[in-house]
Amino acid sequence: MLVHLDCFVISADTGSFSAAARQLGLTSAAVGKNVTTLETQLGVRLFQRSTRKLMLTEAGERFLQEVRGGLTTVKMAMQGLSTSTERPSGTLKVSMGTFFGMHFILPLLAEFLELYPDIQPDWEFDNRKIDLIGERYDAAIGGGFELPQGIVARELAPVHAVLAASPAYLRQHPPFLEPDDLTRGHGIRIRSPQTGRIRNYMLRNAAGQQSPVGLPLRMTFNEPEACCRAAVMGLGIVMGNMPDLLPSLENGDLVRVLPDWYAEAGGIFLYFPTHKLLPAKTRVFVDFIIGKFREHQIARRIDARLFVQKPAVK
Repeated sequence: MLVHLDCFVISADTGSFSAAARQLGLTSAAVGKNVTTLETQLGVRLFQRSTRKLMLTEAGERFLQEVRGGLTTVKMAMQGLSTSTERPSGTLKVSMGTFFGMHFILPLLAEFLELYPDIQPDWEFDNRKIDLIGERYDAAIGGGFELPQGIVARELAPVHAVLAASPAYLRQHPPFLEPDDLTRGHGIRIRSPQTGRIRNYMLRNAAGQQSPVGLPLRMTFNEPEACCRAAVMGLGIVMGNMPDLLPSLENGDLVRVLPDWYAEAGGIFLYFPTHKLLPAKTRVFVDFIIGKFREHQIARRIDARLFVQKPAVK
């Protein structure tokens, strides 16, 4: 019965028997047969089938909502029967933003694997928003995810957007002392890969003053690292998130512009299932990442309110 329910839920999430079959390691025919068996047992049709589409019936929609949480709980309970004694192992599927993942999470991998050699990382570096449950991820690191039932978000650090430019660029222009001075600059901005839009920020300072970002747009990119590199090249002033700019700020390739001003930009969260009986591989990953954020003081380092530019050693 469990495999029949699994075939039904994944077929509903993916929209086809063939896609569900790939996730489950079965044939498309086997998935279809399992769903048909389930329909026979329930005495209702769950899907409307055609050569092109697989659509839930009204009864199927209702049954999916009722069974999804329970099925996940049962599966997690089965996986967690021996979590207190089992050695963490298996494939660990995690999604994370490209730049943040490469610079902050990937460097921790060697230590993680030394502690848990039986875990096989399957990590996706991408800036897209994923469906944690539907795409069967064990965890995700990022921001702006929707929180469906069954998913919890643990904040790792707040995120601020700041202005930065290369020392060479700043030497070639009069000092930028107030937000109004930004009208003399050349803006480097990121546009959302999902919407193509440029986010409008409101700058603020410790005194509670606010000001729009009056920075004339010179160029846009859909990748934070490209914005950072363009600024390092001296092509303008970048408006970017602290985690994306931190390596270049710490090594002196970039310098904060209007260092007393910043904009709220959300946070970095660790997403994972809420269930108490997490698989050991997920549980140790969550604990490891939270511990390393504390040990390396990552939240403090990327806090625009606390960051102090150190003289670059060249």
